[in-house]
Amino acid sequence: MAVPVVSELYNKFQEAQKYADPRTKDWPMLWSNPIPVWILTASYLVFVLYAGPRFMQNRKPYSLQGFMVVYNLGLVVMSTWMFIEIILSITALEYNWLCAPYNEETRKDPREYRLANILWYYGISKAIELMDTVLMVLRKKNNQITFLHVFHHATMLNIWWWVPTFIPGGQTWFGSCLNCLVHVVMYSYYGLAVIPSLRDKLWWKKYITTFQLVQFVITFSHSAQTYVTGCDFPLWGQYLLMGYMLIMLCLFGNFYIQSYINRKSKSHPKKTDTNGHISESWEQNGTANGNGKYVNRNSKSHKNGVVKRH
Repeated sequence: MAVPVVSELYNKFQEAQKYADPRTKDWPMLWSNPIPVWILTASYLVFVLYAGPRFMQNRKPYSLQGFMVVYNLGLVVMSTWMFIEIILSITALEYNWLCAPYNEETRKDPREYRLANILWYYGISKAIELMDTVLMVLRKKNNQITFLHVFHHATMLNIWWWVPTFIPGGQTWFGSCLNCLVHVVMYSYYGLAVIPSLRDKLWWKKYITTFQLVQFVITFSHSAQTYVTGCDFPLWGQYLLMGYMLIMLCLFGNFYIQSYINRKSKSHPKKTDTNGHISESWEQNGTANGNGKYVNRNSKSHKNGVVKRH
């Protein structure tokens, strides 16, 4: 039953190719074909939900501290570059921030190529960010692999096959640009938290979830006004963005309530990071006891404790 459904869905994708942007549709990872992204998504899900935990079951967690510093700060550099490049691209295009049209005529503008290119890189970054969960598995942080985390990573990868394939321009710039800014802050925290001497100085952790929620509200509002004002941008793209922002608001809103509001009434509150990863402490190498001291997370008395993501 599953195979005919997949086959029918693939045929629909093939039919839709006539609407794909001729500049980008054959670029790496897009290839006028969603199957490579589907395979990557399926491999990701199998590894993080089954194969990875099974492989690590009788093994000690890997430290990977050096790699995590390079990985997280590398994403900071990439996110910063993408944010700046998107701003420079739309400035050169003289976009109206409230309505940036996208149609067959606008994509003939040679200046649009620069924006399409950076939006493709943004899609590539969604594939790179799958490593977030792989690191959790290899470090045996299975309690941090929540529905919110896995859903967000898997869906963003697939959405960003659609976007650079069909609408790499116009209003697409806004949500991706704002998300790059959020990721600069978020991955800066993750990268610096790995360094022991800096952990006590990371005061902004508790504001990251709020920043993400504000991002979703602003992006939804921006897309909603696009719909209301009749901006010349594909309706399905507007529906996709508004719908996804509502889903994120519900999931992250629930996460925020559970993590920062309900926990106040619990005798042993849990702290969490900003991608839905639950932890007893935001510290890198231990869990907090009642006196604010930290103990080895690998000790027998804490072997089942839940700790932060990176």
